[in-house]
Amino acid sequence: MEISLDKIKSLRGKTGAGMVDCKKALEEAGGDIEKGGEILRKKGITKAAKRSEREACEGVVLVAANDAGTEGYILEMNSETDFVALNEKFQTLAKLIFDLIKDKKPAGTEELLSLNLDNGTVKEDLDNLSGTIGEKLEIKGFAVLAGASVAAYSHANGRIGVLVSLDKAGENELAKEIAMQVAAVNPRYLSREQVPAEEIEKEKEIYRASLAKEGKPEPIIEKIIFGKLDKYFEEICLTEQEYIKDDKKKVKDILGEVKVEKFIRYSL
Repeated sequence: MEISLDKIKSLRGKTGAGMVDCKKALEEAGGDIEKGGEILRKKGITKAAKRSEREACEGVVLVAANDAGTEGYILEMNSETDFVALNEKFQTLAKLIFDLIKDKKPAGTEELLSLNLDNGTVKEDLDNLSGTIGEKLEIKGFAVLAGASVAAYSHANGRIGVLVSLDKAGENELAKEIAMQVAAVNPRYLSREQVPAEEIEKEKEIYRASLAKEGKPEPIIEKIIFGKLDKYFEEICLTEQEYIKDDKKKVKDILGEVKVEKFIRYSL
């Protein structure tokens, strides 16, 4: 029998299940919405709507760059357990969504969720798989990064992914080295100029209070604070960090005249 779109939408509104599953359930139920809901509940498909408050902190981070090395893509898709993260259906759906990001380059999560896959929209496929598997699934984040030289790096079996863009063409190997640095050391800022003034002042206050407690005189305190800030920048700023392959050099030394335009790091 022919199932109307209004009935499908009505069942979807009641259950939170995907359009495809609602249509199949209604066909099985002879068009009866209540029976269709029971069929979905028996299959566990409606459970997805009740998992919104659970933590989804396992999953996979997918990352890649195009053949030209001028554009990179990254996606973090989460599940509640590592068991599900290794599930073939979860991995397959993540790769399909990742390919969609590379092809369509959506502007945000809402647009991505509304894009069509083979069996419905991205959101519907996520909800359907969530109902089948029995865990909350979600897209934590994604990005597309363009630049003169872009590199992608995956680490720890897909638990960490990094994109790096440089301002000079033909420097993809260097971009890869920087991506490895970002994966390993996890900088918060590109350079000391990007550190907010409020954060710097807060660090100074902490240092000043600690040194005053030690009985250091004011002129000495200011000199010590200056040195401590340098150490702080070395920890949190990419260009100030020790290079992971040569601790006698900083990242800015291996960059030379090349500049890092942006880095993106996702980690489970």
